[in-house]
Amino acid sequence: MKENYISQEGLQKLRNELEQLKTIERPEVVDRIAKARDLGDLSENAEYHEAREKQSFIEGRIQELESLIKNAVIIESKKSDTVELGSTVHATCDNGMKIKYQIVGHSEADPASGRISHESPLGKAFIGRGIGHEFELNVPAGKLKCKIDHIE
Repeated sequence: MKENYISQEGLQKLRNELEQLKTIERPEVVDRIAKARDLGDLSENAEYHEAREKQSFIEGRIQELESLIKNAVIIESKKSDTVELGSTVHATCDNGMKIKYQIVGHSEADPASGRISHESPLGKAFIGRGIGHEFELNVPAGKLKCKIDHIE
């Protein structure tokens, strides 16, 4: 798996989720499976099949989280004249829209919360650019010109 660029806070969230899955949710679903088995015929036992599906989801998520944590590379926020991982970018587009995004790794991306991946089209447009730099974005409505106003 490739490197997982992530903030210290994001890494802690992944660790907390992993701990929750391993210590609480996994034992609960194992208990549900055992109780469902006691009900008899497994071929028509909806509780058993639902618990097995939940177990499969939990085990898959545990593997995913362990891989993300193993391959984590902490993003260090630092003041820079160019946009990098960890930077927060303020820009104005030619339609008057003002945008503000923090550039993060893919596992922390949440555009609705103002966090975009460095691998996304907008993230790629920002990376390496400086204040005053203008660039074009391809959006469903056509091309949109934007200018970087400020970098945090």
